[in-house]
Parts: sequence; C-alpha cells; structure tokens
Amino acid sequence: MQLSSLQKFPYLLVLGDVFVLVIVTVIGFSTHERLSAGIPRLLSTFVPLMVSWGLIGVHVGVFDPTRITDPRQLWRPLWAMILAGPFAGWMRALWLGTAVAPIFVVVLGGVSALSLLAWRVLYLFLDQKLSR
Repeated sequence: MQLSSLQKFPYLLVLGDVFVLVIVTVIGFSTHERLSAGIPRLLSTFVPLMVSWGLIGVHVGVFDPTRITDPRQLWRPLWAMILAGPFAGWMRALWLGTAVAPIFVVVLGGVSALSLLAWRVLYLFLDQKLSR
C-alpha cells in the first residue's frame, strides 16, 4: 500500500495533536482567568492530557499510518480522548494532590475530543488535497 502525501510525514500529525492540546489547555485556563497561574500550573493539566492521549491513542490506533487518512476511522481519535479524559483527570489530581473533579473530567475530555476530531478532519482534508 502506497502512503499518501501527509502519511509520509507522521510527525506533522503528532505536532498537530500537541498543538491542539496546548490550545485546549490555554483556552481552559483563560476561560477561568487562571493564565496568570504560570507554566507549572498549565503543565499540571497539559502533561497528564498528553500522556493519557499518547498511551491510550496508541492502543486505539490513532497514530496508525493506514488509518489516519481513512475517513471511516475518524471515530478513533474521538473515542481515544473520551477514554483518555478520565485518565488525564486522575493523573492531574495526583499531581496536584486533590480529588478528581468529575465535571472537569467531562469538560476536558469532551472539549479535547472535539478539538482533536476537528484537527484530524482538517488533516484528512489536507491529505486528500495534496494527494490529488
């Protein structure tokens, strides 16, 4: 099977994922007027989010080169982040020494899932345009 244009550069997909999760984290902090809390506090959300996305995403197949440009596989990033959200919330709670806030887990997982899905749709669109 021949790889498409963007499949030859899988790091672009991963960089896009990282960028999306940075944006989700920054927007989350800014909507709560907590950007002034500083980088360590931002990292307390971003790092668990990235770790959970990476660990669960690998098992769900979100980085598989044969699946990333198949529109029928767009459920994978959505499902992976729905599973990763609670794991990220748990890791964040451990990091901060607090209890897991269920509403935080739902919002973090949901917003991240939809944001990653939007990015993956854009990636798919760009791949199809470049492959023509």
